[in-house]
Amino acid sequence: MHFKHPEILYFLFALIVPILVHLFQLRRFKKEYFTNVRFLKALSIQTRKSSKIKKWLLLACRLLVLTFVIIAFAQPFYESKDSKNANNELYIILDNSFSMQAKGKKGELLKRAVQELLEETPENVNFSLITASENFWNTDIKSIRNSLQNLKYSATPFELDNIMAKLKAHKSAFKKDIVIITDGIGIDKKNLKNIDLDNNIHFIIPKAVLKNNIAIDSVYIHKTVEQFYEIGIQLSTYGDKFDPTPISLYNNKTLIAKTTVTLDRPKKTINFTIPKQAFHGYVFISDKGLSYDNILYFSISKAKKTNVISIGEAVKNNFLSRIYTADEFNFISTTLSALDYNKLEEQDAIVLNELDEIPQALITTLKSFVEKGGNLIVIPSASCSISNLNLLATNFGNLKFNALENTEKQITKINFNHPIYNSVFEKKVANFQYPKTKKTFNLSSSYPAALSYEDQSIFLTSTNNPIGKVAVFAAPISIENSNFQQSPLIVPTFYKMAMYNHNNGITALTIGNNNPHITETILNKDAILTVKGVEEQFIPTQQILNNKVKMSFGDYPEQAGNFAVFNKKEWVENISFNYGRTESDLTPATENILSEYKNFESIKSLFNTLQTDRTDNQIWKWFVIFALLFLFTEMAIIRFVK
Repeated sequence: MHFKHPEILYFLFALIVPILVHLFQLRRFKKEYFTNVRFLKALSIQTRKSSKIKKWLLLACRLLVLTFVIIAFAQPFYESKDSKNANNELYIILDNSFSMQAKGKKGELLKRAVQELLEETPENVNFSLITASENFWNTDIKSIRNSLQNLKYSATPFELDNIMAKLKAHKSAFKKDIVIITDGIGIDKKNLKNIDLDNNIHFIIPKAVLKNNIAIDSVYIHKTVEQFYEIGIQLSTYGDKFDPTPISLYNNKTLIAKTTVTLDRPKKTINFTIPKQAFHGYVFISDKGLSYDNILYFSISKAKKTNVISIGEAVKNNFLSRIYTADEFNFISTTLSALDYNKLEEQDAIVLNELDEIPQALITTLKSFVEKGGNLIVIPSASCSISNLNLLATNFGNLKFNALENTEKQITKINFNHPIYNSVFEKKVANFQYPKTKKTFNLSSSYPAALSYEDQSIFLTSTNNPIGKVAVFAAPISIENSNFQQSPLIVPTFYKMAMYNHNNGITALTIGNNNPHITETILNKDAILTVKGVEEQFIPTQQILNNKVKMSFGDYPEQAGNFAVFNKKEWVENISFNYGRTESDLTPATENILSEYKNFESIKSLFNTLQTDRTDNQIWKWFVIFALLFLFTEMAIIRFVK
């Protein structure tokens, strides 16, 4: 037993006072004998004995009353079993990512968690609340009630390690109680490594009742047929046993197509045919799972011709003129001697087609061209020196030409996930007529290969620069050295390399992805582009690149939707933003990796446990009760004992 005010126990020495008073009250009686009052004498002796017992009883009661009162004022208590953490600071991490839209037994997981916080958090408890989008430091439940009620889902995935790093940076002299309210989606052992074990970690894991979910992953132009686009819509399913699901296509707010899809496999692609014209709308499905991934906004700009120039011998440029046709491209074929350098800045793509020598002036111009968003395609010449080729290649990252090999090789591997071939093939092709080369440079690169030889060496690779892309072949592809021009791969390969970053395709950007977007417009030095939506507008980070503008959006916009780019009041182009699809899978289980931490079923049980384990057992009330009991006993003795 412990005392909150042990110094008060010194008053116990005061108990000697009633003892002294009692002793002084004990008189000595002088004996007198009377022969005729013997009966009265016996009665007097009996009375004196009962009076003496009464006084001893009163003394005992008074001593006990004073003793219990003094001890009560000293406030005795039994120390709680977790008293060492009684002064911990409380931090609550609330997962407000899109996976918390899942339905639990009492509604959406996030909304239910917020409601429990509002109802069960004691008003006198100070804490800090951290979400993916909001921070509330050193506050109480009254102060943030309105903010919690209006808390929105965050486009940023729940990253526990980042939030824990933020808490670690928040210096404090006290230990921390960290309460993590999350469904566990996105948490793995790697995230848990950054948890500071010196603090007390508590998990509250609300569970979804229905884990089936359908997500719209992407939209792309599958095929262009005369005056129509055939667009492909890729769906992903998580779970099993899905009912036929309706899918609708809207241009602005006008429904232009609708169908029902049977989801009989994890990935399903639905095709719609739309007129070959500007499009600014979305595709929508309705399911019982998460709602954030049921809609995908996208825009298709009005078709513009892509400017492509090929620098090389006219004979070697002939095959490119059959790929870059006049209906989609403004194609120019020129020799190096006749090249007009002023026209290079007007191009969207430049092809160096087997030049025997690349002048330094051209290398400098090409470097600037790529930095400003242009696409460069390099086809080496077997007659070009390795040093000259590397003088060009070193300007664009980790690319290096090594010795020329006079060995025939077959091109046998396609990287279907490479940006050049992404969305080109309906299914992976295992058997096709392998093209081959007679001579090839040994090309080393830190970038993944798009096409590889049978010995796994690189035939075609490209940089992953976010603005301009540089695609490099390891061998000449003229008919004297290769039959690649007769391969079915030739058309999609050169088409995609020239069209990279060109706005004739679908624009469906991901919020928070930070990949720059190139807008084809001419701005004055003081002009600024603004992105405007129905409820939101912002000014992105931007850089003028000749006849283009590079825009970076950071974490903006906050909400997905269709937007438009304006130069003051002048419309420039349409653009669309979507939430990332990282939270769509509700099936990963986290029970095993979180089992070593304290888990609670609800916020109420958490606060009850903390209060029970950390609240000392105050017993001073019992001493007050005993003091009153002996006080009443004293009064009863005075009244009823003779």
